[in-house]
Amino acid sequence: MPPSTLGVILAGGLSRRMGGGNKSLLVFEGLTLLEHVARRLAPQCESVIINANSTLPRFKNMPFPVVPDSIAGSLGPLAGILTALEWTATHRPGIEWIASIPGDTPFIPLDLVPQLHEARHEAERPLACASSGSQVHFAVGLWPVSLRQDLRQALLENGMRSVSDWARLHGYAEASWPVEPVDPFFNINTPDDWAEAKVLAQRRRRR
Repeated sequence: MPPSTLGVILAGGLSRRMGGGNKSLLVFEGLTLLEHVARRLAPQCESVIINANSTLPRFKNMPFPVVPDSIAGSLGPLAGILTALEWTATHRPGIEWIASIPGDTPFIPLDLVPQLHEARHEAERPLACASSGSQVHFAVGLWPVSLRQDLRQALLENGMRSVSDWARLHGYAEASWPVEPVDPFFNINTPDDWAEAKVLAQRRRRR
């Protein structure tokens, strides 16, 4: 069994290309994107939180805590990761790891968290990120709670905003998945992505 891990769904961004609003609340195949992610992530984790800077009623109906950024300024997914690290240290002190996943990624693997832990352990690295094909998905990662002060300093004192920059700073392992028949990290940013996601969902059902 992998170490106890808290899952954080990063759902803080607005999507102007999808008509504005929080795209994780868009309904896809009968569920919101957020619900798709939560259903696949929750069984892999000790508990789950949602990082969102929103008081929309739809968030309140989710069976998980909704936690706004712990630092002001809407600084992106790296701030969401920091928020989860700090929330875990305060509210779930027995958990030493968090796994992050964007809220617009409905096909995430059912073995995501154990594979990230295995990759980290085998490579003897402090962090792990997911990859598919030749692309590393830095927002899909495994992060130790012990680095929360380091990340806060990187954000507030060093002006760091890129998840990839912070991962490279510490060194990360990769856990890889194939892109066929469906890239498990396909995310929905545009109406064209939405249409493609429907095709991918049908392809996955046929297997």
